[in-house]
Amino acid sequence: MRIGRLAVRSVVVLAAGLAVVAAASGASLTIKTAEGVVRGKTIDNGKVRVFLGLPYAAAPLGELRWKAPAAPAKWKGVREATAYGSRCMQAHVFDDMVFQDAGPSEDCLFANVFTPADAGPKKKLPVMVWIHGGGYSTGAGSEPRHTGAVLPEHGVVLVTINYRLGVFGFLATPDLVKEGGGTAGNYGLMDQVAALRWVKENIAHFGGDPDRVTIFGESAGSISMCALMAAPSARGLFAGVIGESGGIAAQLLQSLDAAVTSGGAWAKTQGESLADLRKIPADAVLAAATKKGVTGFWPMTDGSFLPEKLDAIYAAGKQAHVPLLAGWNRDEQSALSQGMTAEKWKAYAADKFGDRAGEFLNAYPGATDEEALRSAIDYQSDNFIAAGTWAWVDGQVKTGAAPVYRYHFDLASPPSQYHKGEYAFHSDDIEYVFGTLDTRPGAAWRPEDRKLSEEIVQYWTNFAKTGDPNGAGLADWPRFDKTGLVEQLDRKITAEPDGLRSRYEWLLKK
Repeated sequence: MRIGRLAVRSVVVLAAGLAVVAAASGASLTIKTAEGVVRGKTIDNGKVRVFLGLPYAAAPLGELRWKAPAAPAKWKGVREATAYGSRCMQAHVFDDMVFQDAGPSEDCLFANVFTPADAGPKKKLPVMVWIHGGGYSTGAGSEPRHTGAVLPEHGVVLVTINYRLGVFGFLATPDLVKEGGGTAGNYGLMDQVAALRWVKENIAHFGGDPDRVTIFGESAGSISMCALMAAPSARGLFAGVIGESGGIAAQLLQSLDAAVTSGGAWAKTQGESLADLRKIPADAVLAAATKKGVTGFWPMTDGSFLPEKLDAIYAAGKQAHVPLLAGWNRDEQSALSQGMTAEKWKAYAADKFGDRAGEFLNAYPGATDEEALRSAIDYQSDNFIAAGTWAWVDGQVKTGAAPVYRYHFDLASPPSQYHKGEYAFHSDDIEYVFGTLDTRPGAAWRPEDRKLSEEIVQYWTNFAKTGDPNGAGLADWPRFDKTGLVEQLDRKITAEPDGLRSRYEWLLKK
């Protein structure tokens, strides 16, 4: 009993000590936001305060389904902010996606804030807002690999968010176009802007600087970065952008007409009117939209949120002129390489490209089995995500009026529970960026992995602070727009000339 009492007394003393530290710094676990008072918790031995499940918009239920996000409701009293809000409705989850929330729900428009324990309301720390990937069909702000204390302990305020996905985030039908005055869809992207507006209004209460917000994301999150830079409604809501594996992607961004055709055909199978569709339970809507034969629901050039095609916006210099740091991984996709030989590669070229097979083999050579295997990875990676990211960076270099930094993530990570080979695969960079390597099950991390993660964390947070990733103790990272040098993120970080431009130009040539 004596030991138990001493333990309780120690906990009380520790809690009191942390309260004294918080009070002395002007920080608190109870914060008044524009909507009401919230109470958070601490992690990492009290070094970081966490506020979870903060509504940045009204729950998109009933009449608010398939509408632009509305303002969140206000509340009285103190709202507990110690658990994640539900993730948005989704069916498919990639094997390596793990969530810490209660499950999917249509009531899902939540933000999570991680801030240093001593970050009082006058601290004005730089802010990093993470927008998750998942093909616009899955994902959430609650994944352990992109949360935690590491980034805040490097002097930034971290925000993660949810946004509507799939049919809930990107449905366009004739009725929705009529209701929207000639436009529809892109509700998921509108959610992202609503979250940024919430950050602009509230982040100072958590110790952040609303004028120093860097948005960053991976895969669909990175494509969202490209779109947000182009979206008029997002202008002025961020001061810098980091894109990881995703950019101008023609295969994702469809026209409004195409979206209305496919979305309208689906809607006809579900109800007689928009009112009927809004009454169908969310689970039934999701099931109907994900059954075999139904096309995907993606962002679109809707004439409003995205008034023109992304490449046209960048070509005209109409995008946001803010510092950009972007790149992709060496082995974004590797399935095509399985069992590849020089003979098979030559046959693949002839079958897929016909008269252009020679040009293809010049870009992706395969004279030996080893070369063919490497080219198969390169081609599939480029076609999947790298070429689109390159096009985004290239468009920004040509017409942008702000620094551009480009990287290539080269270090192949060790095998893990969900990734059996040693590749720098799609999404491989996330744990390195957040300093959360130990959240990946089954990976036997090496010293070089931990060292690279520490370096990337410093580069990313330096960029959030100044718009420049460089800093003491780091390898020099030249501006790509000035030098054409790409930072190779590997065991040893070096800056090398871009030797792949001709490959991307050929691949994207119409």
